[in-house]
Amino acid sequence: MTDLAEPLVEAPVVATAPDRVADAALVLVTLPTGVLPSGSRRRLGVPRGIERLLGVVAFFALWETAARVGWLDPHTLAGPSTVLTVGKDLVVDGTLPHALWASLQRVLWGLGFGIPIGVGLALVAGLTRLGEDLVDNNVQMLRFVPIIALSPLLILWEGVGESTKVTMIAIGVSLTIYMNTHAAIRSIDPGHHELARVVGLGRRQRIGRIVLPGALPGFFVGLRLAVSIAWLLLVFAEQINASTGLGYLISKAQLLSQTDRIVVCIVVYAVLGLASDALVRTLERRVLRWQPGR
Repeated sequence: MTDLAEPLVEAPVVATAPDRVADAALVLVTLPTGVLPSGSRRRLGVPRGIERLLGVVAFFALWETAARVGWLDPHTLAGPSTVLTVGKDLVVDGTLPHALWASLQRVLWGLGFGIPIGVGLALVAGLTRLGEDLVDNNVQMLRFVPIIALSPLLILWEGVGESTKVTMIAIGVSLTIYMNTHAAIRSIDPGHHELARVVGLGRRQRIGRIVLPGALPGFFVGLRLAVSIAWLLLVFAEQINASTGLGYLISKAQLLSQTDRIVVCIVVYAVLGLASDALVRTLERRVLRWQPGR
């Protein structure tokens, strides 16, 4: 008989082929990996904000060079340094601030009238079948009519005063707001409305807790487009018997072949457009903080 007091001797374990494969795979998986620091991921060590401006700086440098070496005729297109000097003179004598304030008021009035009209029509058409039948087709039909083509009628109805200019901007703004807000309302998940009925939410509560929050992303997309359209329509609206505004300065400079003043006004339009878009985007981030990725 075997002596039970003898210590047990463990047999050596021989690693099989599958075990060796698993060990090799484990080694491959646990290889040390490093994450590049944020500074090394930037090309040439330049911050992202400055890097985005390099193309703009290169464009203006090339433009200035072409103007100084004579590639550009000053009567055809003035150089950036000349434009900057003329712009400074217009600011000092008060011409540019006065025109800028007149144009800004027209855009603000157009947005003030156009945004509520667009949102109201979108709610009417998006919440009821009857509202969609009565509103949507008419809006879609008007959307394909160039707003500039409506100017003769607006002049006959309202004259050549400020109301015509504001009305043109308001029409463009309201159509853009309507299209995006209406599409956002229609794209809300029907399950949310069904859940609202189950928990007993009334119509006003459904609009406040489901429809409006669900339509906000589409509304802000429309708002960004509407702001850009407002500035574009302002250029044409201020050609209609205007005595103030950036468009009036452009028309006057065109008659006198003053390309430097024209370029100054164009640059101001561009800066105002970028500033308006940045303002809307900032507001969008604050209002839609509950959305993922904001």
